[in-house]
Amino acid sequence: MLKALIVDDEQLARRGLEIRLAKFQDIEICAQSRNGREALEAVREHAPDIMFLDVQMPGMDGFDVLRSLSTSNMPAVIFVTAYDEFALKAFDANALDYLLKPINDDRLAAAIERARLDSDEKRANEHRSKLLKFVCDLTGQELTLEAALQAASGNGGQSYPKRLAIRDGAETTCVNVDEIDWIDAAGDYMCVHADGQTHVLRGTMQHLEELLDPGVFVRVHRSAIVNRNRVKSMRPHRNGEYFLSLDGDTELKLSRKYKNNIERIAHRST
Repeated sequence: MLKALIVDDEQLARRGLEIRLAKFQDIEICAQSRNGREALEAVREHAPDIMFLDVQMPGMDGFDVLRSLSTSNMPAVIFVTAYDEFALKAFDANALDYLLKPINDDRLAAAIERARLDSDEKRANEHRSKLLKFVCDLTGQELTLEAALQAASGNGGQSYPKRLAIRDGAETTCVNVDEIDWIDAAGDYMCVHADGQTHVLRGTMQHLEELLDPGVFVRVHRSAIVNRNRVKSMRPHRNGEYFLSLDGDTELKLSRKYKNNIERIAHRST
C-alpha cells in the first residue's frame, strides 16, 4: 500500500480527488490538509509516499511547502494545478508529475504510476532535486554556490564566517550563520533554512560542511546538516538511527552512517 496525502484549500477539490483515488487498491489516503502548514504537519506525522499538492493556496503555497521539506521525509509529489500552458511545460521539462484541474482519470493513473517508481531513496533524492530546480527556475532564485559561499566582510580573521553572502543576480543577501537552523540537499541543490526563510542554492553538502564551524554544525545524514543548538530532543529509531526534533517542530533523521555524531549533539541537548 502507498500512503497518500491530499493538500488543497478547496474542500470540493479534496473530495473529488478522494473519490478518484478510491479506485486504486494500492493507494490509502492517510490525511488531507487544507493549507501548507497542515501539509507539513501531516508529512511529519504520517510519512506519506505520495503527496497531491495544490500549487496555489493562500499563505503558504505549494512551493513554500517544497522548500520546507527535508530529503529524508520527502514524498513523491504530484502537483494539482490550474496553471496555464507555460507552467505545465515547465513541469514537463523538469520531469515533474502534475494534474490539471479538472482532473482526468487517465492522467491521474499515469501520474500515480510514475510516483510508484520514485519509492526508493535514490529516486526520491533525484525527485527533490528536480523539484528544487523547478522552484528556482520559476521564482527566479537560481543561485550559485560560488556566490553563496563567499563570507561577508568583517569576520575579524576567524576561521569560520559569521555570515554567508548569497547572491541572486545583482543583489546579495547576507545570512547570519548563527541563525541557520538546518541545511538539506538533493542532487546539486541545497536548502539553507535560516530565521524562518529558505535559501536555495547550487553546490555540494561537503563544500558547505567544510565552510561551517563543526563545533556548531553537525552532519546527521548524507543530505542534512543541523545546528546542534536547535535540537530540542532525540528519540532512537531502528538500526542505530535517531529522530531529531528541532525548534519550530522540524524533525530530521540521523542516519546510521553518522551515528557517531550523536555525541556531539547529545552533549548540548542533555
